[in-house]
Amino acid sequence: MIYIVIPVFNRWHFTKICLQQLEKQSYIDFKTIIIDDGSSDETSEELTKNHPDIIVLKGDGSLWWTGGINLGIAYALKQGATYIVTLNNDTIPAHDYVEQLLKASKIEPKALIGSTGTDANTKEINFCGERVKWISDSAVSLKDSLTKDQQFGLHEVSYFPGRGLLIPKIVFDTIGLFDRETFPHYMADYDFTLRARKAGFKVYCSLDTKLATYPEASGANQLMEQKSWKNYREHLFGIKGAANLKYYYTYVFRHCPWYFLPINITIGTLKRLINYWR
Repeated sequence: MIYIVIPVFNRWHFTKICLQQLEKQSYIDFKTIIIDDGSSDETSEELTKNHPDIIVLKGDGSLWWTGGINLGIAYALKQGATYIVTLNNDTIPAHDYVEQLLKASKIEPKALIGSTGTDANTKEINFCGERVKWISDSAVSLKDSLTKDQQFGLHEVSYFPGRGLLIPKIVFDTIGLFDRETFPHYMADYDFTLRARKAGFKVYCSLDTKLATYPEASGANQLMEQKSWKNYREHLFGIKGAANLKYYYTYVFRHCPWYFLPINITIGTLKRLINYWR
C-alpha cells in the first residue's frame, strides 16, 4: 500500500487544490495522511467536513517539516505501508502522478524516486534533480544539462527534496527516518537522500512524473525577496532560513568528502553571507 504524507500549517488554499488533484488520480489505491501542525485557519474544519477519507494527525505547531513528515511516516509504516510518498501541500500533482511513480518504482524497486517540478504558472520544468559538486558548493542541474529528447525516463541524481519523493519501506528499515534533531525544517530531505545513497540505495528523478509547484510560496524565497536585516538574520540563523549556517556546517561535515571540506566551507559560507543581498 502507498501512503502519501503531507505536513501542513495553515495555507488551506494550497492544501485544497493539492487534495483535489489527488482525488483525480488515474491510480487510486493509495491513502493520504495530513499532518496538521496547529493550523489556525480553516484547515482543520475543512478536512473534517469535506475530506473524511483523509487520515489527519495533529501537531501543536512545534513539529516543523521534519517532525511532521516523520509523524506521518511512522504512522504509515505501522499500518503496513510498502511505499511512502512525501509531498508538500503547495504542489499540484498531475492526474497520473501516482501511476508514474509506481511505473518508475517497478524499474528501480529499491530506489528513491523524485518528481519533476514544473512552474504552476508557466508549465515549464523548474527542477528535476541535481548532481552535487562539493569542490565549489554547487550542483549541476539536470534541467540545464538534458536536451529536449532526453526529458523522459529516470535520471540518477545526488540527492532530492522531499516535496515529491517516493521512498520504499526498505529504506526506512535500513537508515531510519528523517533527522529531526539535526535538521528540523530545511536540509533534512537532502541529508536523508544522501544517507540513503551511502547505504546503497540509488536516487532518481522521474521526468515522466510531473508535480506543479509555486516557487514564490516557499518561506525561504519570501525571506530572500523581502530584504531586511531581520530577515537576513532569519536567513542565516533562523529555523525558516534555507541558508542557516549551523545546519549547513553540520550537513557539509556529515557528507562532503574530507579533502573538499576547506574549499567547500569557504565558498559556501561566502555564498550564504552575500547572496541574500543580490
